[in-house]
Amino acid sequence: MATEPQLVLGNQEAVSDEISHAQLEVAKSGHGRPESERIRNANLSCTRSRRGTVELTIEKSDGSTFSPEAGGEQRKTATIQVVLDGYSAQLTAGNFTKLVIDGAYDGARLSRTDQAVLTENSLDKIGYNIPLEIMPSGQFEPLYRTTLSVQDGELPVLPLSVYGAVAMAHSEDSEDYSAPYQFFFYLYDKRNAGLGGLSFDEGQFSVFGYTTVGKDILPQIKTGDVIRSTKLIQGQDRLILPNEN
Repeated sequence: MATEPQLVLGNQEAVSDEISHAQLEVAKSGHGRPESERIRNANLSCTRSRRGTVELTIEKSDGSTFSPEAGGEQRKTATIQVVLDGYSAQLTAGNFTKLVIDGAYDGARLSRTDQAVLTENSLDKIGYNIPLEIMPSGQFEPLYRTTLSVQDGELPVLPLSVYGAVAMAHSEDSEDYSAPYQFFFYLYDKRNAGLGGLSFDEGQFSVFGYTTVGKDILPQIKTGDVIRSTKLIQGQDRLILPNEN
């Protein structure tokens, strides 16, 4: 049986009992699907860096264009780069990385709401049902299948309250799990935030990265626009694929 994707960093090979328990549950979460239909294991062992970088090319679908870069021309496609945190969100970032490598998001349609740009909820491009994974501030290991109480002072290491934060949507079956495939860019707006400038959804989703290039592209994305392609541009030299035998 294939095990779950993960981003393993530095000397993190000796995982805690809590992480091991979560990994065991993920490995068992086949939901009756044949082995060939499930995403196989990938480890991104970042011995020199805690990060991986994914580049997404976004394409307009209605004939319109993105705003030109300084001194440039109108463009039908634009590039966004996301830095993944494989230390604070090991399982979530690993699942996303493997889907990117497999081309699962190439051609995915996007939807736009007031608060997010999110991918379609595809039923035929399934990753793993990863448990909700949130690392509390001041801790060294993530919590699984539990949210944080911001009102009680619990804050995540990877906050959602950042424009361009990248997180997995919730599973349709249980909010204790992230969706296997659907992710979103969070369009944080302090004017719609709560006390302390925190999003009302803070501590409720598995955040695993941040937009570092192309933040200006996010507000230009409309429902129906398409992810033309995705690729891992940093971290691939540390990718270890499993022995499938």
